[in-house]
Amino acid sequence: MINTIWFFMIIIGIFIAVGNGKLEVINKVIIENTSDAVTFAIGLTGIMATWLGLMKIAEKSGLIESIGKSFSKLMKYIFPDVPFSHPAITAMIMNMVANMFGAGNSATALGLKAMEELQKLNTKKDTATDAMIMFLVINMSSIQLIPLAVLKIRADANSVNPTEIIGPTLIATFISTLIGIFVCKIFERK
Repeated sequence: MINTIWFFMIIIGIFIAVGNGKLEVINKVIIENTSDAVTFAIGLTGIMATWLGLMKIAEKSGLIESIGKSFSKLMKYIFPDVPFSHPAITAMIMNMVANMFGAGNSATALGLKAMEELQKLNTKKDTATDAMIMFLVINMSSIQLIPLAVLKIRADANSVNPTEIIGPTLIATFISTLIGIFVCKIFERK
């Protein structure tokens, strides 16, 4: 659906540019913005590779497991239907840690792995479980300790102080995550 929307937006833009005699503007925008997009994508790829590597090292070294143990009571409260020794817990913790450090793109692969593991526990394969919904809400709101992608965008845009958003981002994402968990817990009981 999104591809269709983008397609029509581009086609409409081209027709409007042709109708107004500004076709050269489209060519200029395409040339400038595609090179910016490639540069940005390469920069994000570096961030993703770094964080995926660090998360793999943290997993192999046992750091994720020890983090999981320190959050075991919280994880049992948030995900009561998921056994603590299940691989879904490890995948969810890794996803949450990656999100906390602003590696959202890297966290996607970890989130998909967590959902795959949660699906193994699902008895109704065509319906999301409470744990899946809760994980999705936490993943989408995700507490941001260091929003790396946003900091990179601000630095690339020559922001005077790209890190000034860390405090407000932490507060906003902490509140949104708490509200998301609270709302999910209300609906879990129904």
